[in-house]
Amino acid sequence: MSEIKLNLYSEPLYNRKEIYRYLGAPKPDGETVKLVEECLKECNGVCRLSVLHTVSDIKVNGDKIDFDTFSVISSDLSKNLSGCDRAVIFAATVGIGIDRLISKYAVISPAKAIVFQAVGAERIESLCDMFNEEMRVKYVGLKPRFSPGYGDLPLEAQKDIFSLLGCEKKTGLTLNNNLLMSPSKSVTAIIGINRK
Repeated sequence: MSEIKLNLYSEPLYNRKEIYRYLGAPKPDGETVKLVEECLKECNGVCRLSVLHTVSDIKVNGDKIDFDTFSVISSDLSKNLSGCDRAVIFAATVGIGIDRLISKYAVISPAKAIVFQAVGAERIESLCDMFNEEMRVKYVGLKPRFSPGYGDLPLEAQKDIFSLLGCEKKTGLTLNNNLLMSPSKSVTAIIGINRK
């Protein structure tokens, strides 16, 4: 296993089209546009984008995948990692700030809380896309990222990822007994690296 690294990122521009998609309003009316713009102003400087990651050797044997420090059983992940002998394992988060805005507005303006949910979803996807692009430059032939909870990969695999990366100590990212992450706008995933 390679060393565990922490990457910090500046926020990319907002992808408003994605925010509207998460809101279920691909063609927003004037009121929706106004509400989204108000929320985006309040979001400035709130997110703290970070990705904790490492590269692990892997062995795929049927539905069993052995990583350096843990194993999982998943036919879907096994198919995803076909042809790979290593994988990037990562945990990404946009920080607690957006959760605080969601909680605040859940009480005083549920409409704004929904917008902040959509903004948070767009932020974490943008962060994962930036990280994936960075890895694509570094490693030739990457597979699509695959997260616990996709297909038949159990959510319990998050415990192994958290343990491997030391998420709580290094980033403050935690996992509760129901396997939900805090901050909520966070992702854990595995990206297969094709054999050379």
